[in-house]
Amino acid sequence: MHRIFRDAPDLLARLVPETGVKFPEYSSIEPLDTDLTEIRPLERRVDSFFRVRTAGDEGGFLLAVESQTKPDPEKHNSWTYYMAHMYAKYRLPPILVVVCRDKKTAAWAEEPIRIGCSFHTSMEVFPLVLGPIGVRPITDPEEAAKDPALTTFSVLINAKDPGILAILDAVAPVLGPDAKWAEYIEVGLDDGPARDHWRKLMAVYTPNFPGFGSVMEETWIQVHSDGEAKGKVEGKAEDILRVLEVRGIEVSDAVRERVMACGDLEVLGTWFDRSLTVETAEGLFAGE
Repeated sequence: MHRIFRDAPDLLARLVPETGVKFPEYSSIEPLDTDLTEIRPLERRVDSFFRVRTAGDEGGFLLAVESQTKPDPEKHNSWTYYMAHMYAKYRLPPILVVVCRDKKTAAWAEEPIRIGCSFHTSMEVFPLVLGPIGVRPITDPEEAAKDPALTTFSVLINAKDPGILAILDAVAPVLGPDAKWAEYIEVGLDDGPARDHWRKLMAVYTPNFPGFGSVMEETWIQVHSDGEAKGKVEGKAEDILRVLEVRGIEVSDAVRERVMACGDLEVLGTWFDRSLTVETAEGLFAGE
């Protein structure tokens, strides 16, 4: 639900107004690192993260996009943390966009999050929610052809609509020939009649369809897993260097390159433990 924005960041500018908020004129929307991990052993990772550069001189703003499948009170802790951390790190106003596929979750997600005491609110977070109420399904082939990314998102967000099979019938001739958007729908639909129906449609509209579903899905899962593993390695390496920096220990280019080049989480874990006590950066590699 959120990864589609990485392929089409400009789609956010067309969808955010659906929440009732005007999207300002912008010069670019660029993906940022989704890792918001701190030095302490606590990992928090936003689903997708973007910086929006505007025409003015204010530096733009940040967009954190979260995909939510059900109400989860624990998310309130994560979302308020994301907002505070992003503002502190980038010194730019952060905005939270939550995408949901059912009305119950969307209604829960758009409730303001208030932090504080009964007599005073210290922080409030107002999520912008994209859900099946605000984003209508696109069933006109001519309209669908004008904006395939928006059409694909409308299918995903309305995947639980009772008329989803008819929606798929309408967009298949437009999206089917484009493997990228066809794959988003393939993965985004839950197991069941809708996905089975889409696969039958793709057998007609997508070239070289045999094995499309299983091969594509396995590939997506592998890429996603590899990306998460790479993110953990890079995050741990950055934590090590950050600890040394906070402790006032000088880090040479050679040490920095060696830490960032390491792809072994176990080794990085050992170096992280040493970074808390070593007197020099080179002490990370003692005995190696």
